[in-house]
Amino acid sequence: MRIRSIRAVVFAFVVLVMSSASFGQLRISVSFGPPALPVYEQPLCPGDGYIWTPGYWAWSDDDGDYYWVPGTWVLAPEVGFLWTPPYWGWADGAFVFYDGYWGPHVGFYGGIYYGFGYFGEGFEGGRWDNGRFFYNRSVTNVNVTVIHNVYNTTVVNETRNVTRVSYNGGNGGIERRPTRQEEGAMHERHIPPAAAQTQHMQAARGNPELRASANHGKPPVAATARPGAFSGREAVSARAAGAPYNPPPNRGRAESRPANGGGGGGGGRPATAYHPKELPPMERPAAPNTGNPKRDQKYQQEQQKLQQRQDQERQKLQQQQEKDHQRLEQRHATEPTKQQTEQRHQQQTQQLQERHTQQQQRLQQRQAPPSRPESKPPKGRP
Repeated sequence: MRIRSIRAVVFAFVVLVMSSASFGQLRISVSFGPPALPVYEQPLCPGDGYIWTPGYWAWSDDDGDYYWVPGTWVLAPEVGFLWTPPYWGWADGAFVFYDGYWGPHVGFYGGIYYGFGYFGEGFEGGRWDNGRFFYNRSVTNVNVTVIHNVYNTTVVNETRNVTRVSYNGGNGGIERRPTRQEEGAMHERHIPPAAAQTQHMQAARGNPELRASANHGKPPVAATARPGAFSGREAVSARAAGAPYNPPPNRGRAESRPANGGGGGGGGRPATAYHPKELPPMERPAAPNTGNPKRDQKYQQEQQKLQQRQDQERQKLQQQQEKDHQRLEQRHATEPTKQQTEQRHQQQTQQLQERHTQQQQRLQQRQAPPSRPESKPPKGRP
């Protein structure tokens, strides 16, 4: 009896590990801090419905270097959703990166003063009202002849003397912890960065001029009017570095490990995938040896059926999304329409991945042998 109980505990632990691995996002930690935030102007808002996402320093493990992801205007993935910027924080003896996300309220972003409405807490650059986003002209660059849903509210934080430090905690970092409202926002439904944002970040990572060791904290492209627009009139260069930047000569490599949600960050969110073909293969664990051959054989058969069904569902969704792309090309759809379609595809793909993982967990839990109570000695015996 005791052996079966141990097997059940071990199997439950395997299920827990698989669940964490399926949803965990790699957490990047670096031994030295990112450069200060550069000084730059905000480009003109390209159209109604766009929300400002400030620039930030990201890390490239391939280059062993920080690189600047220019600030840009992005269409909100859902009506009523706002952007919580990413940030770096000091935790476990290193600088740890916490990714940004979309949600109904702005959460904690390290108290970093990104500007343009992000003054360390909340967002003062605009608000949703009856399904439309209204822009605060006092902190955002909006052409009122094109966008009429505007207002003007002076923000005290806009004019104060602020630091350009780009990380929370540690030596010289921003000393601020999440408020009760920000902690509540962490537990709301979130949407990871949109497809356009991730493509924007990948383009920045591939641009050698945006690496901190090359631009010394003053990137040639500090902000763009649209994601990925790194040249032309839509690109804005930095006026100055936020502070002198001298990276250590032996920068080494960052450490990547599963996110645990520590340090007041956004927590471990699902890794970004936009289409089913970009999802990693589902892990198919071998059946545990329960000591019951019939039970193990039945589990294998159910596992194969589940795999076939999930593969078919992935293929069906992939074909559906490819048809959406074809229709967009035939209609010569505008860029905002394409971005909205990609955001919808991203949500569909993530929902599919979550559903498949839950199905796998339920199947494994049914297979785990039930623990039985220890047998009691017959009555009359000690």
